Amino acid sequence: MKHKLINNKQAPNTPLMENTFVELVFIPAPAVGHIMSAMEMAKVLVNRHQSLSVTVLLMNPPLSMLALTTYIESLAKKAIERIRFIKLLQDQTPPKLDSKAPLMSYYEFINSHCKYVKNILEEMINQTGSRRVVGLVADWFCTGMIDVANEFNLPSYVYFTSSAAFLGFMVHFETLYVDQKQDLLELANSEGEIVIPSFVNPVPMRVFPELYQKQDGLDFLICTIGSMRKAKGILINTFLELESHAINWFSGTNFPPVYPVGPLLNLDSVAGKADDTDVFRWLDSQPRASVVLLCFGSMGCFDEAQLKEIARGLERSGHHFVWSVRRPPPLEQSFEVLPDDYDDPRVVLPDGFLERTLGVGKVIGWAPQVSLLAHEAVGGFVSHCGWNSMIESLWFGVPTATLPIYCEQQMNAFEMVVDLGLAVDLKLDYKINVINPEGDTVIVMAEEIERGIRSVMEDNEVRAKVKEMSKMSRATVVEGGSSYTSVGYLIKDMMRNII
Repeated sequence: MKHKLINNKQAPNTPLMENTFVELVFIPAPAVGHIMSAMEMAKVLVNRHQSLSVTVLLMNPPLSMLALTTYIESLAKKAIERIRFIKLLQDQTPPKLDSKAPLMSYYEFINSHCKYVKNILEEMINQTGSRRVVGLVADWFCTGMIDVANEFNLPSYVYFTSSAAFLGFMVHFETLYVDQKQDLLELANSEGEIVIPSFVNPVPMRVFPELYQKQDGLDFLICTIGSMRKAKGILINTFLELESHAINWFSGTNFPPVYPVGPLLNLDSVAGKADDTDVFRWLDSQPRASVVLLCFGSMGCFDEAQLKEIARGLERSGHHFVWSVRRPPPLEQSFEVLPDDYDDPRVVLPDGFLERTLGVGKVIGWAPQVSLLAHEAVGGFVSHCGWNSMIESLWFGVPTATLPIYCEQQMNAFEMVVDLGLAVDLKLDYKINVINPEGDTVIVMAEEIERGIRSVMEDNEVRAKVKEMSKMSRATVVEGGSSYTSVGYLIKDMMRNII
């Protein structure tokens, strides 16, 4: 049975040496943010070296992910020079995600594709001709694929989609476990602060990721970092000017070389819905930097009580807004499907809210976040603090008020507010268990929402720092910039893999 080739647009290559062309195999995790970010990395590499091409191996997502399915379909319709897509086969009964062990079961789901990846690599490596496979680039959720590459003596690289500081946390904890035999579960659930060398300041345990306070998350951390140690290099979607402390710390460790290659953003317009034009038409009529955007990622949603508090805080702040409101999946499907749009958000918002804020704000469903951040009327961002979102906000010079939800977002918020001074603290330790949402969740009250919105829209010191970092972020990816240079070193290392 053959793998489905989605798109195989090949452009003429410039010979590298004796008419040899080189190829990289990318394996992104089946999640919207991960695959979009990996695509931007692939584009950078093929644009920098005319003899290099990329094959992207795509997995069917384990959850009902309409956004990812739509994105994959859009890739199939695009002609991207020297990048092709192969949809991986999947077991008839792949491992199911377990809400009690979400990270390890997700890891096992991805690893169930190893045999299919092995078949593809074998075909590619054994092909006759001038094209040579020189490396595998695996998402950090796909590090089990490194063992497959090692069977062919194929060098592996890991693409890490979060911050260098968070990767440093993972490496530090793995070292504590392996070298010092520390009880990570006890440590992760302790109180007070902990020194993590990749962070500038001691990290309070209240911002420790909830998933990593359970054995499942710590098992995943140990497996992932252990596998990453076998890689030839680690690519991180960050840049030296942003995370100099964390990046410099890695240079003193025995971890594989770290390549800061960001910021990597998908700046192409993402296909939205017909009513998107209404939002942008409204934004066009607003003063520069006068609108606050509230958007919380593909899994970001709140219950009715929290939505009402956000609405009251917004209304009290007096600031104009665009607010992406998503409907949580039914409790019995909370680990199976992603949030969706409300047919009518009035059912969960305070009575008369939409009528009172008519002309002041827009309540929408799914949001084209990059396009909204790019609009000159948007002057503040209330965010879940996913790393892609943080990178995007800095690129466009829009300061963030932090409202993290899950995974490492609390740590991202802490780094941005406390270590870097590039965001304002709406709430650093807010957490929602998106996998088991039945538990108690602390409500962020309207007063805190109002304060956070006023702060992000009116704190000129943070705004000035973000504007300066925006300039740096754009300078780092052009010739002479730190990330441009880092990508050059990476390509040079990859080319050494040609035997």
